Formats: sequence, C-alpha cells, structure tokens
Amino acid sequence: MAQKANTPTMGGVLITGAILFSTLLLADLQVFYVLLGLMLLVGMGVLGGIDDWLKLTNARRGQGAREGLHAWEKLLFQLGFAFLAGFFVYRWGVENEMTHSFPALPLVRSFNPRTDEPEMLFQLPAWGFTLLAMIMIAGSSNAVNLTDGMDGLASGISIICAFSLMILCGVAGSQRIATQLLMPYIPYSNELAVMAGAMAGACLGFLWYNCSPAQVFMGDTGSLALGALMAYIAVVIRQEFLLLLIGGIFYLEILSVILQVGYFKLTRGKRIFRCAPIHHHFHLGGWTEQQIVVRFWLLTAILAALALATIRLR
Repeated sequence: MAQKANTPTMGGVLITGAILFSTLLLADLQVFYVLLGLMLLVGMGVLGGIDDWLKLTNARRGQGAREGLHAWEKLLFQLGFAFLAGFFVYRWGVENEMTHSFPALPLVRSFNPRTDEPEMLFQLPAWGFTLLAMIMIAGSSNAVNLTDGMDGLASGISIICAFSLMILCGVAGSQRIATQLLMPYIPYSNELAVMAGAMAGACLGFLWYNCSPAQVFMGDTGSLALGALMAYIAVVIRQEFLLLLIGGIFYLEILSVILQVGYFKLTRGKRIFRCAPIHHHFHLGGWTEQQIVVRFWLLTAILAALALATIRLR
C-alpha cells in the first residue's frame, strides 16, 4: 500500500466529466430520463468529490481530523438523491403500461407472444417504486465504492456493466424489438443507451491510467456516480434483477461487508472472511492483485453474457 500513498485521487472528475460532455453532445436533451440521469450523475459526483476533498485536506493536516464525510452523512445524501430520482421517474416519467410495473424477472415474459399484450405481475404504487429505486441506487452506489479497492477493478467491471445496460436500453426503447423479445417497452429509454455508452467509454479511457500500477484513482467522485447511474438506468428500464446479475461482483462485495460486520458483532469478534470487502479476502489468501482483478473481470463478463442470454430464453 505504501507505493500507492502518493497516487492522485479524484480521477472520477474525468469520468463524470466525460459522461456529462458526451451525453450533452449526443443525447436528446428533451427526454426527461436523460436530464434526470445527468442531475443524478452530477449530484453523486459532487457528493463523492466533497468526501474525497475532505480526505485529502485532512490527510495533509495530519492532526487527527476526520478523514472525510461520516458514513451516515454520505448515506443520507445518497438516499436523498435516490429518493428524488425514484419519485421523479414515477411522477414525471413517460406514461406506459410497463413504466411502473414490477421489475422484469429473468426468464419471465413481459408480453404475451400470442396477443402482443403486456403481461404484468402488478403495478407498483408510488411508495413501492420509490423505495425500490432508493435501495437500488444507494446500494449500487456503495457497492461500486467498496469495489474500488484495487487498480482497475471497479473501472473494468463498470465497462462491462455499462455496455450491457446500453444493449438493454436499446431493446427497451424500441417497441418492436421489446415486443419481439418479450421485454418491457419503456418509451424514450433508448436515449439512455447514449448515457450508458458514454459511461462505458469514459471508464475505458480511465482504465488506461487506472490499471496496475495505477497512475490515478477514481475515488468516491467516480465510484458513487457510476453506481448510482447504473442503477438509475436499470430502474427506468425495469431491469433491476438483470443488473443484480450483471453486476454480481459489485453486490458480492457489499454483501461480504454486510455479512462480515453483522457476524463480527453477533459473535463478538469472529469473522467469516479474512478481510472484507471480499477482494481483500482473496488477496490475503495468496492471490495477487492482478489475478483478482482479471478474474473478477472475467466473472463479470460471464455474468453479463448469462444475463443477456436470458433475453432469448423466455
């Protein structure tokens, strides 16, 4: 860790800036989903930037000042941004039979192939939709943040997740293709494919400098914004469950922390893993950092392929 002490952080400014610029340049800014996604991106990026800045300035002082924002402070703002995003999507999103339906389930049809009529389990009320959005957006934001502990790990996985979401947005935004593939059709959500593509491209460019040995870290500025944006896109196109599969490594990381902390408190000092998040568990077990990163990339690619395959298996 000593060799990483002087590596610049807050590289997430480059990621969020690239996503913002590309989306403003290429996407249809009259689409409500795009504007709301940009606001969420900026809001989470600013929150992460404040946390990173406090860590940097307090480290320079070296007088026992708190490292950054308290965990409860950061979580409060994350939940606040997530609540606003979920509420605005429900209240001002484009009206459609599928817009407020229960999230699409893998291998379950959203259309009747004989009648081409929607097959919905049930419609979510405003509070249910908003609560689900809050859990997904805030949880994913923290999941990416926890994964960002090794050179290239979070940025590489984010590329695969963003590219997968780009495909799903293209399907969800086309009534013909969505109906053919028996998936939810969400009007104008294909414009979010531009944002997802911008995210994949920004992370790909950043990975050039973030791969081992990293020349720059994304910090909370990038990780909080990336996780929130991925979950937001999944919420809009009603593919929360597929995101859980595609980003399985992200959610495994946050689950390992929850289990470790809970088990530690219940047993008064015992641990499930050598260290959490789980990538540190494998590192202490003898895997090199490069092995962990590449293997987690490969696992994410496999999970993404399985998720996209379920589109045809309905």
